Amino acid sequence: MITEKAARVLESHKLCDHCLGRLFAGLGKGTNEERGKAVRFVLNMERSAKDLPPVEAPETCELCGNVFERIPELVGRMEEVAAGVEFETFLVGSRFPEEVRENEKALWGEFDIGTAEPINREFNRELGKAFGKATGKDTAKNPDVVFIVEPYSGRIELQINPIYVYGRYRKLVRGIPQTPLPDFDESVASIICRAFSSASGGKCVFKGAGREDVDVRMLGNGRPFIVEIKLPKKRKLDLDAVKGEINASGKVEVLNLRFVSPKEAEEVLTRNHRKEYLALVLVEEGVTPEEAEEAARKLRGLEIRQRTPWRVRKARADKVRVRRVHEAEARWLDGKHFELRLVTDGGLYIKELISGDKGRTKPSVSDLLGKPAWCERLDVLNILDH
Repeated sequence: MITEKAARVLESHKLCDHCLGRLFAGLGKGTNEERGKAVRFVLNMERSAKDLPPVEAPETCELCGNVFERIPELVGRMEEVAAGVEFETFLVGSRFPEEVRENEKALWGEFDIGTAEPINREFNRELGKAFGKATGKDTAKNPDVVFIVEPYSGRIELQINPIYVYGRYRKLVRGIPQTPLPDFDESVASIICRAFSSASGGKCVFKGAGREDVDVRMLGNGRPFIVEIKLPKKRKLDLDAVKGEINASGKVEVLNLRFVSPKEAEEVLTRNHRKEYLALVLVEEGVTPEEAEEAARKLRGLEIRQRTPWRVRKARADKVRVRRVHEAEARWLDGKHFELRLVTDGGLYIKELISGDKGRTKPSVSDLLGKPAWCERLDVLNILDH
């Protein structure tokens, strides 16, 4: 049946071995070219037995125009396009003219062929095998780079996939924002990204798991962050060297740098973390050790209803968030100050938890004391993963 169908096809169409074999790609093992040669060989044996002339492969295939013969040339072009880009894994995609794809589908319909494979799928596979053999690189499901090839024009587009690096940062000084802001010379993001961009030759995008205010330090185990490096020329980064460059700033320290997948990066940024804070509370009307301790005791386990703070209303949606205080400890310092160590749900604004933000946060430390209290200084001590 295969040779009968092949004979009918070849009576009216001049096909190369690739295009002939591809009609029967769903049958047996081997490459389409091998399959096409085998089908043609058996068909010609049958024709010889009937004293009919052989059906030879044409000089030019009417379907693909001998495009598979261009593979060695295209491999060379791919190597040129990727020169200077570090990668270990790749994939090949192709853009075939619509006319070729339509002609192929018409052929399948004309001869009721249900075992065929599209030309671009075979071409991608064969070009990928040839490029891998020439360069020693491997194909992968999530590759470092993707080549998009236009087989007839020879145009090649190189897509360089980003690198993702996980880490945690400590902000050791007050007065620098997490991300660039007007009137500030640098930020946590610019200090970190400068080192990554220099090492990779790519463009660095910083994403923090939450943020702290400009005047707040981030201490302890550090805040999780992801660096996405777009269009990297180098992928094998010396993360210890990058860490050393960042930490030499004296303003920002990074810990636990490691490469992660896009999926892991997304999980880091969407995970909800509890936070541990240390706040210096100012009570202008005066505060006793007993009052400070009583306020902390009442805070423990308390559910807080917090409307978007007045100071960030232009940048955040105006809504009421419900968050919980899990731990609270007070340490009295003097007649107007005490320290408050807190462990809270992520997303609770601590400055407003203390001041009450003119009634927008209920209850607040001011409410519990029965007199105005203010956050004079704040540090994030730890970001708690569990």
